[in-house]
Amino acid sequence: MARSASVHVCFACGHEEPRWAGRCPACGEWNALVEQVRPRRGAAVGAGVGAAGRRSAGAPVRPVALGDVAAGEPGRLRTGIGELDSVLGGGIVPGSLVLIGGAPGIGKSTLTTMALANLRAAGRRVLYVSAEESAAQIRLRAQRLDEPVALRIPVIADTDLQTVLATVERERPEVCVIDSVQTLHSAELASAAGSVAQVREVAGEILRVAKALEIAVLLVGHVTKDGSLAGPRVLEHLVDCVLQFEGERERTYRTVRAVKNRFGSTNEAGVFEMHDHGLVEVLDASARFVGEATHAPGSVVLCSMEGSRPLLVEVQALVSRSELVPPRRVVSGLDRNRLALVLAVLGRHGGIGLGTADVFVNVVGGVRVEDPGADLAVALAVASAVRGVSLGPPGGGGERPLACFGELGLTGELRTVAHAGRRLAEAEKFGLTPVLEPERCRTLAQALEVAVGRAGATAIAA
Repeated sequence: MARSASVHVCFACGHEEPRWAGRCPACGEWNALVEQVRPRRGAAVGAGVGAAGRRSAGAPVRPVALGDVAAGEPGRLRTGIGELDSVLGGGIVPGSLVLIGGAPGIGKSTLTTMALANLRAAGRRVLYVSAEESAAQIRLRAQRLDEPVALRIPVIADTDLQTVLATVERERPEVCVIDSVQTLHSAELASAAGSVAQVREVAGEILRVAKALEIAVLLVGHVTKDGSLAGPRVLEHLVDCVLQFEGERERTYRTVRAVKNRFGSTNEAGVFEMHDHGLVEVLDASARFVGEATHAPGSVVLCSMEGSRPLLVEVQALVSRSELVPPRRVVSGLDRNRLALVLAVLGRHGGIGLGTADVFVNVVGGVRVEDPGADLAVALAVASAVRGVSLGPPGGGGERPLACFGELGLTGELRTVAHAGRRLAEAEKFGLTPVLEPERCRTLAQALEVAVGRAGATAIAA
């Protein structure tokens, strides 16, 4: 009987090391190596090697030029949720694996249940596999959706991988939801559910069945404390599409982004609003945010882009004298490192020193903005908060808030960003013109002078 040896596997990237180390040598993640038991390989490892020391292989195949390959548009299954279909590239491709990640309670199970209900109503064969909740808990969620067809979704609640695969092969659904991939367990491995070996084995077996039977599988995945997908990095490489479900449980707005998509663009995003009866698509999110925007000091409207869709959101800033060393830099909805860069440019090229002040910046509504064009909005909101003046459109605009966008360079210049025409058209639709943008002001100093006036800029510098 072969003795079993232990191996240390990185849960972030799947790299294996014979001994434990504080840092993974492959990906650099700290405290990521966990010990697992692996049976030793026997002498059969060398089987298949010919007399010349070369591993035997199958018959060679003749390469085909890409121009001669027949590639048609894959047929897609519409989920009936327009925002989700647009993020997926038009719908779910049969035989594809879609990984949906998000914080607990964000609405992943609600979204997948709604998608299955719509597909079931359209006459598609569906299956819901739950490895976390019981069938009774799933029924309660389906009842909250207020859709009678949701109660006709076939469901199984089991954590054994072989049982799940046997059920899928027998039922042959067109779309299957597995909630979640980290809780399924293969009896062929001795490690616990959720370990690197288990997740890799589970994902590989599901991929094999999905591709062989042309079944579209929606995998629900856990996330780590920093919001990234839990489990080995190989999980993201195996699937065809990775969707990130973002938002705050205390807020009503949710955003779905495509991080990876082999059958569509990764520049799309869908916006939802959580209600008592489920998720509701927000078709005109700009109207919601602009209607709630305040014309107060420290508030500006950012003309951002969510994929290919323009979106107007309110950015608020608060500056107060700090009693701590170093002062606090609190940000919500933006990258904290980006805020540090904007504050550094403000101090060097805008004459606004904030070394002894606490700075708080928030994107209203719980929306997360990753657009580089948000730099100018953050800078003007902070300047408005320091001066205590309300910002309006250049040339005067009554009680209308100021709309702006632009990327800040380290030398104080304003750089152009993508889709400027769509941003301007969206702001014009709500009467927020003229817009302060790089074509109007070339430097941050000019933008401060236009936004707060020459007297205001002088007072800020003082």
